[in-house]
Amino acid sequence: MPDITAQDIGRHWQSVVDTMAEGLFVVDTRGKVVFINPAAERLTGYSRADVLGRSCTVFESETCQACQDGQGCMACGLFEHGRVANKRCTIVKKDGSAVHMLKNARVLHDELGQVIGGVETLTDITPVVERDRQISGLKRQLKRDYGYQGLIGQSPPMRRVYQLLESAAASAAPVVLLGASGTGKELAAAAIHNRSPRHKGPFVRVNCAALNPSLLESELFGHEKGAFTGAEKTRAGRFEAADGGSLFLDEIGDLPAGLQAKLLRVLQEGEVERVGSNRSIKVDVRIITATNRDLPRLMEAGEFREDLFYRINVVPITLPPLAERKEDIPLLARSFIERTALGSERGITGISPAALEVLMAHAWPGNVRELINAIEYAFVTCPGGEILPAHLPPSVAGEQPLCAPAPAPGAGPNPAEAAMRAEIEAALRATDGHKAQAAASLRISRVTLWKRMKKLGMTEGA
Repeated sequence: MPDITAQDIGRHWQSVVDTMAEGLFVVDTRGKVVFINPAAERLTGYSRADVLGRSCTVFESETCQACQDGQGCMACGLFEHGRVANKRCTIVKKDGSAVHMLKNARVLHDELGQVIGGVETLTDITPVVERDRQISGLKRQLKRDYGYQGLIGQSPPMRRVYQLLESAAASAAPVVLLGASGTGKELAAAAIHNRSPRHKGPFVRVNCAALNPSLLESELFGHEKGAFTGAEKTRAGRFEAADGGSLFLDEIGDLPAGLQAKLLRVLQEGEVERVGSNRSIKVDVRIITATNRDLPRLMEAGEFREDLFYRINVVPITLPPLAERKEDIPLLARSFIERTALGSERGITGISPAALEVLMAHAWPGNVRELINAIEYAFVTCPGGEILPAHLPPSVAGEQPLCAPAPAPGAGPNPAEAAMRAEIEAALRATDGHKAQAAASLRISRVTLWKRMKKLGMTEGA
């Protein structure tokens, strides 16, 4: 068969524009509509007979209305600048309803290069605008109604925490955030920074338990070129990166003894030395630390310096476990459902009273992080509508995983295996990857957990 040519497209342009999903209309140099395609008729509610020969201001777009001069004559920016690219606007349909559109337009020239009109396309972005509105509204609600700087809860323990965080933010004193894993210590640290006079400066995070001692030293203090194998160039550390702002040291209880001494010097003298250098560099950094370990017990065991403890423990703030603020669970659950629904197409509308009762009865050893994972699990197992008890992780609901028949060949992944994978991933996230703790939360042995992970093809570090 012969290939289509440019000349063929010219002959069949009417068919081309009639099949477009985007609305298209053409105006002359006075702004009078001379052509409109079927998609534009559907988007605007106007038929061709309604608009042909009329000004494009019939669509009541704020951009087109601004195109008229004081005498009502056409003074369109399109003909002045030659094009309009990706401009958001609204039009008013024939029935009076408003639609959000993305507008693109270009001028049309004849063979001699003279401007003879303009062509404009309209794409309906109402769903996008509505999604943006929902996200903005959710962010405002989380900040205004539900808690403090991203922390969610209205219980008395959390209100006391908010008061302490606000007071700590106004101070320059070191803060140590205490509490079990998953209680929101990183959010609390960010809240202190964001509410402090240093909020325009950087907020730098370091997990002291995530790196071995040599890498952690380089990460914190930087290094000079050639200081160790692989140090091919000089690199500034996190203290220098946080200059003028705040440095959040998470899991401070896991900081090695040698680095504890170097950290103490920073707190006392406000200066650091890069690995491989004897030159001191002044830094202006507010230190915020966090740990889920018992620092006094570590001091007694000789694993944590007493002088460092009293330097970082000026303002201690304890984040309560979820088990001590269960009245916040309905608010947390609904907030996480709304947040997860924004990125999901499952059509989940909320949580049933029975499922909420199950959440209220659970002990939540993984705290808020475990609750988030439980909601994410439910979004995997719930087909739509309300989340029911059967859609919650077995470790939360105290039941066996949902059963499902084996899929036919080529029918896609097994729903039961998908549910098991989601449950294991949620348990691992809730326990920061500690398999023994994850197995305990799932009420299985570590060997059973390993066998299930192997069966599902999950890596040992998953």
